[in-house]
Amino acid sequence: MKVTEHIENANGKSLFSFEILPPLKGQNIQSIFDSIDPLMEFNPPFIDVTYHREEYEYKELPNGLLQKKIVKKRPGTVGICAAIQNKYEVDAIPHILCGGFSKEDTENFLIDMDFLGIENVVALRGDAVKSETYFKPERDGNQYASELVTQISNLNKGIYLDEDLQNSSCTDFCIGVAGYPEKHMEAPSMDSDIHFLKQKIKNGATYIITQMFFDNKKYFDFVSKCRKEGILVPIIPGLKPIASKKQLNLIPHRFKVDLPDELIMEVVRANSPEAIKQIGIEWCINQSKELKQAGIPVLHYYSMGKAENIKTIAKAVF
Repeated sequence: MKVTEHIENANGKSLFSFEILPPLKGQNIQSIFDSIDPLMEFNPPFIDVTYHREEYEYKELPNGLLQKKIVKKRPGTVGICAAIQNKYEVDAIPHILCGGFSKEDTENFLIDMDFLGIENVVALRGDAVKSETYFKPERDGNQYASELVTQISNLNKGIYLDEDLQNSSCTDFCIGVAGYPEKHMEAPSMDSDIHFLKQKIKNGATYIITQMFFDNKKYFDFVSKCRKEGILVPIIPGLKPIASKKQLNLIPHRFKVDLPDELIMEVVRANSPEAIKQIGIEWCINQSKELKQAGIPVLHYYSMGKAENIKTIAKAVF
């Protein structure tokens, strides 16, 4: 079932969903099941599965020269999606990136998803590889998420890259895209960011999932600005509980997200790792309750493979 259909069928009730990471190469599928099992009592209608592109590593050879090596540390998105749908009978939603994919790769990925009965995808540009300052698309790849959305929408119309195909079948993907309540880190302004978000909706996206935020006012202001610009699709808030003091610096640096002073000071004053985790949980519970009271259709949690704190939050909210 499509995400938009899950929302319609909920009749105003706020749904619970979450996102997982593929395990590091060498681990098995049980590590994924162990992170999902404790959350199934909250009846998630769908689970997102991230896609992690390749990284470049340099290995020193015996002669002292460096050899560039391509490494994919978290493979398995397709297999995990198939396993989730088979084991739990809920919709698995793979992320699909521009980075690391040619248009041909993208088309083949989507064909696999269609064959597996997957009806939803999240279309993202993705980050630059660690050795590059700015994002570079693959040769003959999509440069922007809006282009990726267009390719998926074309496949939904039966338009493949090979123009000579006869009687080609149409896919039927529901397309999600990312939104940024505090604007994308590369956007020159919030208005320009919303302009390009609107383009993704125009190209065929039917719902938005936001970057994490820790101040609900940022989310509500973002939704208001989107609505004024004619973006009327569901906007699902992405939530993450603070779990360590290190994240006070890591999250703003990595995601360009502000943390409220009150939350920062509570974490700074905490005298143990357990106390910090509890602060993060309580903050996220309060965020979630306010969003749920406002009638937000889905609350989406970035679990990062850790179920314990998300379970505590869900028990208090759902």
